[in-house]
Amino acid sequence: MKPVKLLAGAVLLLAAIQIIPYGRDHKNPPVTGEPKWDSPRTSELFGRACKNCHSNETVWPWYSSVAPASWLAQVDVSFGRKAFNVSEWGRTTGENEGDKAAAAVRKGKMPPFFYLPAHPEAKLSDAEKTELVKGLAATFGEDKPGGTNDDEKGSGK
Repeated sequence: MKPVKLLAGAVLLLAAIQIIPYGRDHKNPPVTGEPKWDSPRTSELFGRACKNCHSNETVWPWYSSVAPASWLAQVDVSFGRKAFNVSEWGRTTGENEGDKAAAAVRKGKMPPFFYLPAHPEAKLSDAEKTELVKGLAATFGEDKPGGTNDDEKGSGK
């Protein structure tokens, strides 16, 4: 009888947390700028693997309206947009970390492992990762030791 009570309690808790509205406002802010991509291929690969969290053109899947998944999705998108947002390129100086994008993909930090099961289109082959890294470096430059970036090519600055 205990497992039934536990299950009933879990279902009630899941139903109760649905009243918390955080993470359900899926209004994407307007696109105010976009980087000058080095190639259409870089833009396409970025769109597949990165755009949901690093742009104002997020596609919100059905589960992003159900707590607690809605909370996690909102946090991920909020942090992603704050760190690096191609939809607001050139609007703010020094806040958009495009020069770190290639390194994050190269090191396997992006896209994050927990994102890939629900978004299989974001899983890139090794060849696609190499293409994306080269394209991001060509578009945004490379983060150099010490945090400086002398290559302003395509950075929107």
